[in-house]
Amino acid sequence: MIKKSFFHFMITILSLILIFFVLAPIFKLITGSSVSMLLDTIKEREVYSTILRTFRASLVATIVSIFLAVPLAYFLARVNFNGKVFVEGIMNLPVIIPHTAAGIALLTVFGNRFFLGKFFSNFGLSFVGEFAGIVIAMMFVSMPFLLNDAVEGFRAIDPRLERVARSLGASPAQTFFKIALPLNLSHIISGSLMMWARGLSEFGAVVILAYHPMSASVLIYERFASFGLKYSRPIAAIMVLASLIVFIALRLVNAKMSSVEDRTEG
Repeated sequence: MIKKSFFHFMITILSLILIFFVLAPIFKLITGSSVSMLLDTIKEREVYSTILRTFRASLVATIVSIFLAVPLAYFLARVNFNGKVFVEGIMNLPVIIPHTAAGIALLTVFGNRFFLGKFFSNFGLSFVGEFAGIVIAMMFVSMPFLLNDAVEGFRAIDPRLERVARSLGASPAQTFFKIALPLNLSHIISGSLMMWARGLSEFGAVVILAYHPMSASVLIYERFASFGLKYSRPIAAIMVLASLIVFIALRLVNAKMSSVEDRTEG
């Protein structure tokens, strides 16, 4: 009984340490600026337009990635082929490489003097110093979160369900859209939320490819480098609060959808 109590005590202490480690800086950041300072900051045209741009860019990156990553996730979950481990490793590489290196890599492909950059420029689309550059940078570094969640979800679905649907005359497309995709919806939404949230915070790749127009992370860095902590902290606090509110709301929606799916399956 004593050993059990000591174990639970240690688990509690270690858990509280980690919670404090995460919560303390965020709490201090938010409470470090007065309400009037936060209101004055959000009224600045540059600040609110930058925050809206950041949310919009991350949303666009997430939507585009859904159309590309979900089919790849299904393919990786259902098809075995030589080099599959290599492909999965490559697709997760953006998570582990320095994001400034990711920005340089993107610049060598989407820069105005390089092949994809030149190709898209023929259609009037540029990435360097443009909104599209922010989207590409966010998409590159955060897409693995969506892909991995979607792969995990597809692998959790019993393949026999799809085989039964095929045996009853359903086409591969019908099987995917009516069986696999609905059953994996909660994983896809969860991965999309993680990708969207990660995209909001991206700095390294964005600052290399599209310093202007600024994303929120770049603006925070510029204010800190130019004016110090006093003028950068309110923007950081506003960004944290806005992200937290939206993220919690979307998490609640996802949880509600998951509970509905569970009741339907039951």
